[in-house]
Amino acid sequence: MSGRSAGSPFAPHTLETTAEMLAAVGADDEADLFDIPESVAFDGEFGIPARSEREVVGDLRDTFARNDDLTEFLGRGHYGHYVPALVDDLSARSEFLTSYTQYQPEITQGFLQALFEYQSMLVELTGLPVANCSMYDAATGLAEAALLADRVRSASGDTVLVPEALRDGKRSTLDNYVDGSDLSVETYPSDDGTVDLEALRERVGGDVCFVYAENPTVTGAIEPELAAVGDVADEHDALFCVGSDVVALGLLREPASVGADVVVGEAGALGLPTAYGMGLGLFACREEYLRQVPGRLVGASEDAADHRAYTLTLQTREQHIRKERATSNICTNQAWVALRAAMHLATLGASGLADLAEDCVRAARDLAADLDEVDGVTAPLHDRHHFREFAVGVDDAHGVAAGLQERGYAVHVLDGDTLQVCVTDLTAGETDGLVAAFTEVAN
Repeated sequence: MSGRSAGSPFAPHTLETTAEMLAAVGADDEADLFDIPESVAFDGEFGIPARSEREVVGDLRDTFARNDDLTEFLGRGHYGHYVPALVDDLSARSEFLTSYTQYQPEITQGFLQALFEYQSMLVELTGLPVANCSMYDAATGLAEAALLADRVRSASGDTVLVPEALRDGKRSTLDNYVDGSDLSVETYPSDDGTVDLEALRERVGGDVCFVYAENPTVTGAIEPELAAVGDVADEHDALFCVGSDVVALGLLREPASVGADVVVGEAGALGLPTAYGMGLGLFACREEYLRQVPGRLVGASEDAADHRAYTLTLQTREQHIRKERATSNICTNQAWVALRAAMHLATLGASGLADLAEDCVRAARDLAADLDEVDGVTAPLHDRHHFREFAVGVDDAHGVAAGLQERGYAVHVLDGDTLQVCVTDLTAGETDGLVAAFTEVAN
């Protein structure tokens, strides 16, 4: 709806060309091309007065000043680690930060090589031979893995099994993806914060095509029976999917070694500040699923002069192949974010990543021990090893969280008597203050 008789650089159709196009498709008006429910249709003026740039900047500054300045011990899928300055500097170079598509091999060998390196790092961390060059976030990775199971498993079942303690955003994304397919999502229980193995054994049968387990779990517990979970899935020919994140994989056993067919999770813990929205989904799988991988794969080849060259090897999405043969309708990926994660990983190196991961274990253990000394506090609530975060038992979770917020600290409230606390290298120096605040409000 250009509204311009002469067009514009952004909507170049004139009234005459618009009329010709409407006549060609047999429509009387542009509004006839859209099916907008009355309940959400808006036909009026927004009433937004014109403002100068200076006035808008002033209004935004006033709005931002109303934000609470809290020290965040939040986590649950969003983790802040120190990002080296070189990541900002290098990723902002015009060769990388461009509106031009990064996948044309004749001019973007550098970017394609960076994505190839990103994939190679995930292959090394997961132990699985194939990794794509990113999904939107961990939730879309999980959902695409469930759809992959529906395509590749010979099991006649159509049940997707996930932990009952699954982050809300992951569950809702999974539900949206399987809506319209023959899949249904069910949960299995946990025992002291990790998989209830006996309950899982009783539940998994011929109707299950997909078993998902997280390591660490949503509350940061290290899963001690991951290999046994994989055995249960394998005994019933269900696809076994492990959810993790790129930092934890620097310390934990390779998921492939415990039978994982697919690994999904969050890679944005490196290269990004905590965004509480934008993520970077990792996706790796066994080679036999190569042609079923959603999204894109960058491969290494040779050009006509026998020089090494990088190119998109597979992209089985609707945009490139027939709809009925597409493995996914996911339209893009997080190429630039994956580039930043790869830069951060390369900066850390293998030993640096392991050191960072060990710090995540040590800091969580020390903070839990300090909190457990506070009257009225039980930490960690689950008797497990933890990575970054853990559940905390208190008498009045909402009251304690409100008291902590008044003192400048943000934590999650899980239910009436449970909080969740996460600590990383960015907040490890603030834990004494958090413990002192707990001491004031938890009694």
